[in-house]
Amino acid sequence: MALNKSRIWLGGLAGGVVWTLWSFVIGMKLGPFYAAMQQRGIFLARPRYPMFPLQWILMLFVLAILVAHLYAWARATVGAGAFSAFKIGAVVGFFAGFPGNLGTANWSVMPRVLPLGWMLDMWVGCILAALVAGFLYKD
Repeated sequence: MALNKSRIWLGGLAGGVVWTLWSFVIGMKLGPFYAAMQQRGIFLARPRYPMFPLQWILMLFVLAILVAHLYAWARATVGAGAFSAFKIGAVVGFFAGFPGNLGTANWSVMPRVLPLGWMLDMWVGCILAALVAGFLYKD
């Protein structure tokens, strides 16, 4: 079975938009914590990579396109639909967001709300992107 590459790209790009919006919401909620960590000297005042916000958004779009592709591949075995997209997004989001942030929450002096927010950014964002991609994908 051939994959509909144009629908994969459409779903991935739309998923990237949704994930970026979700990431923005998380970033706004965590903003006061970032400022506090910068004042305490735990976080740098400026990012090491001057274009980091743009790089972050680009990375979310790349991940959303990959998740859309994974959904299209998996449809043949796990079936089409929202529940399949949710499962794929949940698994990929867990891999992307949970292990590193669990370690950060455990061993870092920063408040645990930061790694929790970062984990939710990746996990929920990936689920949302997969759901959007699944909704838009057609054979």
